Amino acid sequence: MTSALTAAPSGPPMTFLDVPLALDLDALQAQFAILGIPFGMPYLPSAMANDQSRAPDTIRQASNQVLRRVDRYDWDLGGTLLDGRDLAIVDCGNVTAVTSDHREHYRRAESAAGKIFRSGATLVALGGDHGVSIPLLRALEGVADNVTLVHVDAHMDWRDESVGEREGYRSPIRRASEMPWIGSIVQIGLRGIGSLGTEEIDEARAYGGEIITAYELHEAGMEAVLARIPDGGPYYLTIDADGLDPTIMPAVMSPAPGGLTWVQMHRLIHALTRKGRVLGMDLVEIAPSRDVASLTMVHAESLICNFIGACVRAGYYGR
Repeated sequence: MTSALTAAPSGPPMTFLDVPLALDLDALQAQFAILGIPFGMPYLPSAMANDQSRAPDTIRQASNQVLRRVDRYDWDLGGTLLDGRDLAIVDCGNVTAVTSDHREHYRRAESAAGKIFRSGATLVALGGDHGVSIPLLRALEGVADNVTLVHVDAHMDWRDESVGEREGYRSPIRRASEMPWIGSIVQIGLRGIGSLGTEEIDEARAYGGEIITAYELHEAGMEAVLARIPDGGPYYLTIDADGLDPTIMPAVMSPAPGGLTWVQMHRLIHALTRKGRVLGMDLVEIAPSRDVASLTMVHAESLICNFIGACVRAGYYGR
């Protein structure tokens, strides 16, 4: 049984954008750290490894479709990815798992993410299903208080439990609401038919978060949504791929029409990083076998690159 927190991804390319591999998290020296968390908490034993568990390495392998070299000009950013600054991106590999203990993957993910946060690096996590956000949010304990959670998704993910499991992909926002260091929760893009009952929606509303349907967003615009996100940060951003419209993110298990457009996501990322410090983000629920013409992968790479580039331009690591 391996005791290492992370292991090298498969390749080529082995790492996201061919950045250096950094498996020694106690000696991390970088401003941005990529971390794969392949495995969620299964509702059935057979579901430990699913299509989404392939996503971290598939995203890495597709990364050269968007940005072949980090010194290329990017019109989304108005310059190169790191804006010519002496900053480092590393790939910390994938969190390791133990087949005899599914919860060990979460424990290792929490430990790995905690080391990254405490090093001062900004986390970019690649799921896996949405359950993996639970250990990532737990890792913020002692790192920051009153963290605003910004959640892009077609679904609320507020189930207390499903078939007895309380930490699967139907429950990450419910679990987040129980963490004392999480403050406001802003949920954007809700639509269609989900797995919630009305009592869970009532509980989410009683928590006091902002619940913004996709249709409210499309009618009022992203600027109105941004005004409902508390100023100043700190923030954590979790993006379920089905929060975006399936015309641009088709590789999901539960596609729903009417999701966020690319322009809306671009605006959200760039404005949020300027409103306050975004400690990290995760991108989850990509099912690679369902992709069409690499559309999902192209948008995934663009989301990640825009997030890193926006953090740089927001002055997180000096100007």
